[in-house]
Amino acid sequence: MLLLQNARIASENSPVLREGDVLIVEGKIQDIGTKLAIPEGARVIDARGRVLMPGMFDAHVHFRAPGFENKETITTGSEAAINGGITGVVMMPNTRPALDSATTVATVLENAKDRSRIPVYTSGCVTKNREGKELAEIEGMRGLGVKMLTDDGDTTNDPAVLLRAMQYATEFGMFFASHCEVPELAGPRALNEGVMSYRLGIKGSPACAEEIIIDRDIRLARAAGAHVHIQHVSSKLGMETIRWWKSRGDVKVTAEVAPHHLLFTDEHIGDYDTNYKMNPPLRTQADCDALLEGLIEGVFDLIATDHAPHTPFEKAQDFISAPNGITGLDTALVSLHHFFVEPKKFGWDLVVKRYSAEPRRLMDLPVPSIEVGQPANCVLFDTEAETTFTRDFMKSKSQNTPFIDQTLKGRVDMVILGPGILLER
Repeated sequence: MLLLQNARIASENSPVLREGDVLIVEGKIQDIGTKLAIPEGARVIDARGRVLMPGMFDAHVHFRAPGFENKETITTGSEAAINGGITGVVMMPNTRPALDSATTVATVLENAKDRSRIPVYTSGCVTKNREGKELAEIEGMRGLGVKMLTDDGDTTNDPAVLLRAMQYATEFGMFFASHCEVPELAGPRALNEGVMSYRLGIKGSPACAEEIIIDRDIRLARAAGAHVHIQHVSSKLGMETIRWWKSRGDVKVTAEVAPHHLLFTDEHIGDYDTNYKMNPPLRTQADCDALLEGLIEGVFDLIATDHAPHTPFEKAQDFISAPNGITGLDTALVSLHHFFVEPKKFGWDLVVKRYSAEPRRLMDLPVPSIEVGQPANCVLFDTEAETTFTRDFMKSKSQNTPFIDQTLKGRVDMVILGPGILLER
């Protein structure tokens, strides 16, 4: 039994934080009010000044299992999620072997039950081994609860194959998540084509490499009557393309934006810092501004980190040779507070809606809220404290992030899921 007193309660439906006490009994919220009586045997926590919100949910993470456990495991990835106030995730299927059959999906889900303290879901491949040629074992994966199909890490290159998959799997209630990139245009996948790429002497990846496939895959979804979800959008025109298609109302399209594409530009790469190397690449300040506008407006349905761990050895290579990717689970919620909520660019209601509620709706999962009768699934966040992202603090097996050793305002103090307290600082 746990009584949180004087909390500021956040909701997706209101920009105003309501103050109150929250009583949790046997994993459920039993009462909410002002100055609740303290039940006998209850543990009391003074949450004065801190924000109580539903646990976050990240619909785009790479836990690297099976095949790349030197970078991340289901255990370390889920602990990084908890460390960042996240109580559920969806893994991507670009593993080795790829998650393209009932056998591989079943193995991963069984492992997740034993190795994670939070719910872990997985997507499945569109095509066998993500090669873009033959359809994966879609029916078998659906039987195991897979909702999202994606060849993430690459685009499903053959539009005829993708269209056929959409026509087939849509009947089963599945949807498609698109990594948007024309490989012939994207080049070495090093950084955005522009002033910085010329300055550093590296062939860049033009934004049109992403934007062409955004448009293509939405058109295919319209033709098939399918739902397409556009992953990690990085450019202004990409956002505007999605906005235009949504305004038509004749195709089901959702989209996500990652915190790093809101926060960083190619200028941050500086002297070839590989922590800023990712795919799609960081672009310009004008792109960042447009993506923020799209998030606030609702063009982007959700925030997702594209948590992509790599070993220090890999990231220590030269800029072109180093792999793309940035970790995000440990840092996302604190960075969203520091850079956007604290300076009042948007409020906690947007964070809850886009990083807790909508990702779960995308996956047809129950949406937690701080309401009487709801299962306890919540995060207590101190807006006045600070977090320093040292290597000891981070729970991810890899720490390829620009935030390493930086101090940001805000701290995840407690994570509660059901009858258990998963994290307490």
